[in-house]
Amino acid sequence: MAFSNNSRGAGRWAAVLALVLFAAVACGAASARDKNKKQNGPLSPTTYDPQISLAPLVDKVSPAVVNIRTRTTVRGMQGMMGPEGLFEFFFGRRQGRGDPFGRTERTLQAAGSGFIIDSGGLVVTNHHVIKDVDEIEVQLSDDRIFMAQVVGSDQRTDVALLRLDKAKGLPTVEFGDSEALKVGDRVVAIGNPFGLDHTVTAGIVSAKERVIGAGPYDDFIQTDASINPGNSGGPLFDLSGYVIGINTAVNRNAEGIGFAIPSNLARDMIEALKNGGTVVRGWLGVVPQPLTDELAQVLGLPDKAGALVANVQADSPAKKGGLKVRDVIVKIDGKKLKNSRGIYPLIAGLKPGKTVSFSVIRDGKRKTLKVKIGTRPDDDEAGDGSTGKKSTVTQTPKLGIQIDDLNDNLRRRLGAEDAVRGVVVTELEMDSPLRKVVRKGDIITELNRDPVGDVASFREIVTKLGSGDDLLLLIYRRGAWIYQVVRL
Repeated sequence: MAFSNNSRGAGRWAAVLALVLFAAVACGAASARDKNKKQNGPLSPTTYDPQISLAPLVDKVSPAVVNIRTRTTVRGMQGMMGPEGLFEFFFGRRQGRGDPFGRTERTLQAAGSGFIIDSGGLVVTNHHVIKDVDEIEVQLSDDRIFMAQVVGSDQRTDVALLRLDKAKGLPTVEFGDSEALKVGDRVVAIGNPFGLDHTVTAGIVSAKERVIGAGPYDDFIQTDASINPGNSGGPLFDLSGYVIGINTAVNRNAEGIGFAIPSNLARDMIEALKNGGTVVRGWLGVVPQPLTDELAQVLGLPDKAGALVANVQADSPAKKGGLKVRDVIVKIDGKKLKNSRGIYPLIAGLKPGKTVSFSVIRDGKRKTLKVKIGTRPDDDEAGDGSTGKKSTVTQTPKLGIQIDDLNDNLRRRLGAEDAVRGVVVTELEMDSPLRKVVRKGDIITELNRDPVGDVASFREIVTKLGSGDDLLLLIYRRGAWIYQVVRL
């Protein structure tokens, strides 16, 4: 009987234990369902811990990242010793079509990256990825392949928009706010480096507003998330899964340094391409110059913030709005200018026809001007011009330079616009006080704010200068206007 009672007691305890385990499993399953449900929604620090794993982020955004393959037919002559000719010299002739006259055709292939912003098949990439190619093929993460056509492309910002043929219901990602990004924020890059599709790298924002010499709209995000050839056109994500940059360039002389186009600039360009296939930029018509400590002191400025106006183009919105040479633009449409580099992307992003408030410092006083933004011309046309003046090379001993009147021959050689007036520097002595700031071929257009029309007016101004004086020069140098300061 004792054995029988113990068996019944053990059975009751087993049943209780089974119920407890069942409840625990059920609660665990419900918790897992809730967790999965949260991860399918917007990503935030409450839905996953990026310090532990970036997998939830990658799972969410990678289906919208694509690989781009391009093909271009190159025609040439056999026997020409370029990079292809050197290859053939060492390794034998590549396969290619030819004809009896020695002409050949080769198909060059290249790879890049991109991302889908519309379920109907709109893909963002770099302009240089699809420039002058004959065929574009786009592969998704699920291995589906689409042929693509270029909707529009903008070389200046290196942004392009593609449309996939017969696409619908595709996964997408959205642009975020690159302005809100801070140095030190974590970021993730996904792309096709070296043909290795959907490679994920992570890092931080190393710097913002980087200028790398790519053009007037340099304003790059620098990151140490590994970016390599093939990443071009791919997205740079923040930890919420928003695209805050388009990966576009690498520093080949340093490991771990890459650059991305800020999403705020790219988004404006993409909207323009989407609506019309071309980008229409705002235009002001000034040549800005960075401020140095010396220039700020001579111009009586409190600091180096802003952009110094070195030139105002004729018949430009700036000219009509009252902007003048030597004005220092400190604020445009309520946004402060840190330096002269910021003026190009800011103006380009303004809608043509919009009247904008400009805050400037002129002769030490703040002024507010209203300027109606124009449409940027496609090309800056330089006039041929002709002064009809005879060359009169003149030595200026006090400054240690030789100068010449700007005649029609010199104007053509120097590529100077018709509106440029001044004297050309033809020689510089070794001990010239101007040697550090002036070059042969420079056109000096102003001295201490007085215009220089010819050699005679130049010499008249120079004779009034004394030892220890500051000399403020406005120089035209191969299309650029530059202010320089020299202590005599």
